[in-house]
Amino acid sequence: MENTSTERIIKITASQKEFFKSGATLNVEFRKQMLKKLLYALDKWEDRLCDALWTDLHKSYEEAYLTEISIVKGEIGNHLKNVSGWARRKKAHSPLKLFPSRSYIVKEPLGCSLIISPWNYPVQLLLNPLVGAISAGCTAVLKPSPYVPEVSKIIEDMIAETFEERYIAVVQGNRDVNTALLEQRWDMIFFTGSPALAKTVMAAAARNLTPVVLELGGKSPCIIDKTADIAVAAKRIAWGKTLNCGQTCIAPDYILIHEDVKEAFVKAFAREVSNLHGNDIKADRHYVRMVSDKAFQRVAGYFKDGNIIYGGRTDASERFIEPTLIENVPLDSPLMTEEIFGPVFPIITLNDNGISFKDKTITFVTSREKPLAFYYFGKEADGWEIIRRTSSGGGCINDVIMHIANENVPFGGVGNSGMGRYHDKDSFEAFSHTRSII
Repeated sequence: MENTSTERIIKITASQKEFFKSGATLNVEFRKQMLKKLLYALDKWEDRLCDALWTDLHKSYEEAYLTEISIVKGEIGNHLKNVSGWARRKKAHSPLKLFPSRSYIVKEPLGCSLIISPWNYPVQLLLNPLVGAISAGCTAVLKPSPYVPEVSKIIEDMIAETFEERYIAVVQGNRDVNTALLEQRWDMIFFTGSPALAKTVMAAAARNLTPVVLELGGKSPCIIDKTADIAVAAKRIAWGKTLNCGQTCIAPDYILIHEDVKEAFVKAFAREVSNLHGNDIKADRHYVRMVSDKAFQRVAGYFKDGNIIYGGRTDASERFIEPTLIENVPLDSPLMTEEIFGPVFPIITLNDNGISFKDKTITFVTSREKPLAFYYFGKEADGWEIIRRTSSGGGCINDVIMHIANENVPFGGVGNSGMGRYHDKDSFEAFSHTRSII
């Protein structure tokens, strides 16, 4: 894919600044019209987007709609219902010392925004933040990932047909384009990607004191206590780990399991993978492939870090990696220090000897960077206790992944897994400034 030139980037940003200064985006009815245009575009371009997702990631139509298209549509619908109320000027209490003045809280758009998205959910993670930008009254430059060229090109064509470039535009290219974009002055930067790249984004934003939302990742723990319903746990974990071939920022990354249920879980996990994808998972059209040869080599390289107890088949020609459980993994190995972003699953067995399983898991999790997600299977009260004594961006008790599917709750990271949050009103807030007027 050809890089957008720096000259064109400068021209687009200048035109968007002028358009924002005109005040055209301030009217809430204008914002609602633009949200409706985006919803219409998603309907019109749905098949082409899904075809592109199949080409780039071997993602089936069903998975593409469930994890990409439907989530954006749900977000748009929510904003259409609520943006008038979110944007309305609100009266606040005035203390006696300020009598007879009146106090108000006003929401105003931050201005010109930059949205940079990754390749793993290239539709959802680019367009969901855009919903917040439109809703808040901002303009937006969108930068999709070059690793999914078919999807990125379809999105560029869709946006170009739907919106004026001076309002919403797409630029394409590699990290050189990212560098050129970050040299511009923005009123807001929304970045989804790795913690390493986020540091570059944040350093660039700091030069102009630009606010950022950073949606990152990390090693999200999956704790399986001896009180867990193993059949249910295995079914939900198998689904969450094989979704998008494990290339999900909130995928369960490693397992901490009580020794009393470990063997039962391994058997149940194998059974549930077969139930999901058949006896020949490679032949299943619902099983996604690794995004690139480089990603395939990186994830397949983790096999050497321990002993394979389930799975382990690969095919480099198709970038296929079978869901794989690995035990006896050194805690300082790449498998336990790097975000896996694939279907390989290290499993660490703990017991109650000397120190309780619960306390051991808490010590293990809190000794590492704060993860984007946290999953616990077992007695609910114990789950809440462990959650209280740990930190993560979000999580589930007796499930995985599903906290991102509820547009009524915020989504975001903490510490090394990110800052800021979005979805529902939080998306509107992310692109807004709260202004106090007396």
